[in-house]
Order: sequence, then structure tokens, then C-alpha cells
Amino acid sequence: MTTSLRLAKVIAQSGLCSRKAADRLISSGLVTVNGIVAQHHHTLLATDNIAIDGTELAAAPAKQYWLYHKPVGVDCNNRLADPASIAQLLTTLPVRLFAVGRLDKDSRGLLLLTNDGDVAQRLLHPDHAHQKCYRVTVDKPIDNNASVAFSQGIRWQVGPHQYVAKPCIARQISSNQLDITLTEGQHRQIRYMCRALGYKVLDLCRVAIGNLSLGELAAGACRQLTDAELTALLTVQPPEPTT
Repeated sequence: MTTSLRLAKVIAQSGLCSRKAADRLISSGLVTVNGIVAQHHHTLLATDNIAIDGTELAAAPAKQYWLYHKPVGVDCNNRLADPASIAQLLTTLPVRLFAVGRLDKDSRGLLLLTNDGDVAQRLLHPDHAHQKCYRVTVDKPIDNNASVAFSQGIRWQVGPHQYVAKPCIARQISSNQLDITLTEGQHRQIRYMCRALGYKVLDLCRVAIGNLSLGELAAGACRQLTDAELTALLTVQPPEPTT
């Protein structure tokens, strides 16, 4: 049986490099399929031999899924030369993984690490509207009307640009702390929303992504998903195609 696959995806799934880097290898003529210089689109057989600059491509590693409690100060940009980069953690793990989405450097909390690009796309696709919950501590007591403001959608401005958030759920849990649940992820969205209401964020921690919970995982620690967590994650359905 033949399967139409993009070569760059197959190379990336092997753990050799990113998909963009694989595209560059193909464009440079360094990728062959059964000894013939490859183009970007091929109909591949399971028995086809893919080689990079004459070296046979290794089989894709087993899919892995890890939870990571990103601490404040860790940058989600994957730059090996940067001592603050998440790359410093990723290079210590047994297989090549990447973070699904990101958290700002001055925020902390749950990140999913995986080598499963399909699951990552499902979780990041804007049409799927996965819920992400954040515990937010602000600098003064929260007004009783704050939850209503969040539920109606908050507007803010950065320079000449104006932004508006989709209505979201905010649940106050103490005098200056609340849980905010979003289905989108605009740049520094929670901080800007809180600022628009007159609050400064002192601590921002993502505590859940869908059914995955940070729990008691310590800052800087990571672990593989449990069987129950993995089952819940892998049953996430892709979004319906738009017409």
C-alpha cells in the first residue's frame, strides 16, 4: 500500500532535525529515495530507503509525551547557545522532543513536550478551542465585577494596535487570586487583560491544558504522562475541516 507523505515530515519524525531544516536538506539535493535525488513530494512505500547525504535515515523513535513545569526565567525559544533557553532541558531528555506552544519567560507552569507532531497540531489548532487554565495572582484585591468583565471580553491597546479577547471564564479563589480559563492565546493576553482592569500580575502559572493538569509537579521538573493522561490526550479529535 502506498502512502502520500511529505518527505520533510518523515525526516523530522525520525528525530534528525526540524521540518524546516529537512526542507532545506531536500532543496539542497542531499536527500535520496532509493538512490534517486528526492523532490519535496513523493509517494513512499514502507520499504523505501531514505538517505541523507548518503547515510540511511534512522527509523522514527517511539512517540513520547512529557509534562514539564516551566519555571520563571526559562525561555521557550529553542536556542542551544542561550543558557536560559528550554533547549538546555530538551538536550537532556532521551529522545528529541519539542514544546507544544509556549509560555512567556516571566510566566510558569504546564508545558507538554512531545515528538508527536499530529497531536501537537490538534492541540494548537485555533478551531479546536482547547481550554487552558491559568492561576493568576495580582497586586491588590479583586473587584467583584472582574469575573463579569472577563466573561464579556476585554479590550486593550499596545501602541497603535487594539486587541480584544474572546469571552473567557474567571473564577476568584482568594482576595487577589483567580483562575482564568482561555480558549485562545494572544501574546501576553492575561497580563494585558488584567492591566486593562487596573491590576498588575505578580504571578502567572498555567495549571491545566484540557485534561492535563500540572498537579504537584515541582518547578523545573518533568515526567512522562500516565496511562490515563495519555489515553485522554490521544483521544483529542482533530478539528472539522472548514468549508
